[in-house]
Amino acid sequence: MKGDSGGEPQSQVSFLRSIKAVAWSFLGVRKNSEYKDDLAKVSPFHVIVVGIAGVMLLVIGLIVLVNWVVAR
Repeated sequence: MKGDSGGEPQSQVSFLRSIKAVAWSFLGVRKNSEYKDDLAKVSPFHVIVVGIAGVMLLVIGLIVLVNWVVAR
């Protein structure tokens, strides 16, 4: 069971990699080799969670921006 200690950092790296992959997908720019790496190393669940959170932040940011501009 000594080999199991590396499981958590891999999960953490996978989640951070998911954040990076979703951020690049919002911009629409990604190398094919990086895309293939992401397919092999990220969890679909992480991508869905990060994607939903990113969309929510984008919508909330736009609402705040519009309210700020209209208030001026």
